[in-house]
Amino acid sequence: MNKTIRIGTRDSELALWQAHNVEKRLNDLGYKTEIIAVKSQGDIILDKPLYELGIVGIFTKTLDIAMIHGDVDIAVHSMKDVPTALPIGIVQAAVLERASTLDILVYEGNLDFLNEQGTIATGSLRRQAQWLSKYPTHKVVDLRGNVNTRMRKLQQSDWNGAVFAAAGLERINLKPSNYIDLDWMIPAPAQGAMLVVAMQKDAFTRDALSQLNHIETEIVTYIERQFLKTLEGGCTAPIGALAKYNEEEDTIHFQGVLFSLDGKEKVEIDKIVPLEEWKKLGFYAAQEILNNGGTKLMSEIKNNLKK
Repeated sequence: MNKTIRIGTRDSELALWQAHNVEKRLNDLGYKTEIIAVKSQGDIILDKPLYELGIVGIFTKTLDIAMIHGDVDIAVHSMKDVPTALPIGIVQAAVLERASTLDILVYEGNLDFLNEQGTIATGSLRRQAQWLSKYPTHKVVDLRGNVNTRMRKLQQSDWNGAVFAAAGLERINLKPSNYIDLDWMIPAPAQGAMLVVAMQKDAFTRDALSQLNHIETEIVTYIERQFLKTLEGGCTAPIGALAKYNEEEDTIHFQGVLFSLDGKEKVEIDKIVPLEEWKKLGFYAAQEILNNGGTKLMSEIKNNLKK
């Protein structure tokens, strides 16, 4: 065990928390580690909506390049930020046990605005569409940056609230008291899970990371990401997916949804299947969505994002 595993991460507080979490687990197993922080384009360019940046992999690209160049051995990501197709030579090495999958609303003042006019901030098309679907009279504004930056922008703004992933705020103790759970909102595929990637040819590191893998989380996130991949084919769209394993019944409960950008149209699926059907569940669920109006909706979304 003489090799030091170099852990690549973005330099935001949450990303560093995730990297230190993986570092501790590897150290506990007897591995030597070093953390190397890198700034990503997604963190630097904050004045453009994400979908204008040719989004796929904006937060992971810098670390991918550092791995391919041999500057770092592994990278730790929020799994929902990782494109469904990894670069050649880079593989999924471990999925850590999932935290909360919930989206939450952090609000300013009180919640009276939910029954009248309101302005909500989010950089996510999925959250925007679901919010407008439930609150069609509200306005949704773009909000970018890491969680600390977004929280600060909310406090300095005249918005009524902003939507965050509960897991991210909980990990760095940033979850305030003025929040509500949005349990009606279907999360992003793999929300709340952390992914560690490594180089395919690096057997030593892959073997080390395999000991951190949480099999149940690996399976449910695989289903959700397969659903996403089958639906979107590399374009950003308002897509939510959540797979849950029921141990008593040995079944998977899957919910998937595709919205129009304005939230007025949606195609959804909600089904329970035996665990042994997990490998194709995401694919078949996406096919069902596409056949029920999803194909038309996806082409409209692509056309609207080009404008």
